[in-house]
Amino acid sequence: MRPIQISLFILFVLGALFGLMFLSQKGGVQKAQTQDDGFSYEGISVKYPTHTTFLGLEKDSSLTREDILEVTQIVTPLDIETDESKKDIALTEEIKKLPDFSKIDTTRIVRIKYPESNPGFADELREKLSSRSCRIIHYGDSQIEGDRITGYLRNRLQGMYGGSGPGFLPVLPVYNQISAIIEPSENWQRHALFDPTQKKFSHRKYGAYLSASRFTAYQKELPDSTMVDSLPIIKASVKIGKSKKAYAKFRYFTNIGLHYGNCNFPIKVSVYNGGVLIQQDDLIADGKYHQYKIRTATTPTDLKIELEGKVSADFYGLTLDGGAKVQIDNVAMRGASGTVFTSSNATVYSQMMRQLRPKIVIMQYGGNTMPYLKDSTDVTKYTKRIVRQIDWIRRRAKNTNVLFIGPTDMCLPVNGKMETYPLLPYLNAELMKTCLENNVAYWSMYDAMGGKGAMKLWVDEKLTAKDYMHFTWKGTKIISELFFTALYLDLKEPNNHDDT
Repeated sequence: MRPIQISLFILFVLGALFGLMFLSQKGGVQKAQTQDDGFSYEGISVKYPTHTTFLGLEKDSSLTREDILEVTQIVTPLDIETDESKKDIALTEEIKKLPDFSKIDTTRIVRIKYPESNPGFADELREKLSSRSCRIIHYGDSQIEGDRITGYLRNRLQGMYGGSGPGFLPVLPVYNQISAIIEPSENWQRHALFDPTQKKFSHRKYGAYLSASRFTAYQKELPDSTMVDSLPIIKASVKIGKSKKAYAKFRYFTNIGLHYGNCNFPIKVSVYNGGVLIQQDDLIADGKYHQYKIRTATTPTDLKIELEGKVSADFYGLTLDGGAKVQIDNVAMRGASGTVFTSSNATVYSQMMRQLRPKIVIMQYGGNTMPYLKDSTDVTKYTKRIVRQIDWIRRRAKNTNVLFIGPTDMCLPVNGKMETYPLLPYLNAELMKTCLENNVAYWSMYDAMGGKGAMKLWVDEKLTAKDYMHFTWKGTKIISELFFTALYLDLKEPNNHDDT
């Protein structure tokens, strides 16, 4: 065969393949939210690009790199104060710095939306944050793991209103965090209501943080006295210390709370500071929720809580607080969609909430449910479930203001490119609408990022990971400062308009 014949054959094949592009249909292959170009016939689907997709004539979004750079440069995030040689006063002054509005175009800040039925919502937030003590519980999915976003907000608000300490930490951490040093002994096991891979406690008593740690295996039926007598005494411990990698305010805590419940058999607790025994007690073995309190004159650098017993209680976690002003708990729930609260034991949740007395609850969900939504009906069902969860929480945490942070932009592969989930803008809009109708404030993280198509550009700038979902540390600080700035604009005293 001559070269000319080979060349003509190749051109014919390429022409035929290109011609098929004009027959391919936009969104011809559909599966859930995925809508690839291609052909479908009698249940058989073949992905094939259209000529507009192949030639790059259509784009998922009109956003450009310059648009994202402008969004991410609206604010200037704070860094962690790592120089321990500085005096405490100098560190405190550093973290009290507030946004410099002479350098910020506030018209470009995505603001928090407040319910029309409650025009004083922002005033209520200001009053609570300015009070003698204001605990905030920040519930969220893996987007806030490792104290991300929460820690940045805590640092900012403690700098404004006072307060110190990192708040809640589980006895057995399952993800890296820098807020404090927590070193449990090896015999702890973690149980989480929101973990679909774990068998749930039959009593559903997970407390306000929806997880518990145990040093003996959980059993559905309590052992009788004869069986308990034959069991060995088990020792478990957890060491607590301040982290040199954390924000300065987190390094100062003197009020330590060990939260527990379902304690039905004797457990001795011994607390050591620097190797010296400072207190020793027996936990209350009545099966109810309790907080075991530890008070120290200064932040402990080597605190050890040692527990001895034959049957473990359920330990809901530790709270490391400065004793007054603002404390913020980070409750990260990997894989959760924010719909598990109502399946928790209401009595124990209520008892723990009465002890913690949170004045503000932040909920940050939506990302994990996005891939499973098929149509607008699914979106409506999800938003209604979210409202039921919020109402359930508010009935057990009286006079609490709830603020909902919506999902980020999220992408899925379409025709070989990463594009925003088709239903995401609608989900964000419906979550906002539903929240505002139910006296819940709403901040759209999706819009703050730049809207449709923003995630891919954030990934390109290394502000989010290549999973097209989670922020990098740099991206976390930017999105957190965008949220804080929006909140601060509403928290300023009404007569303070000189810097807006």
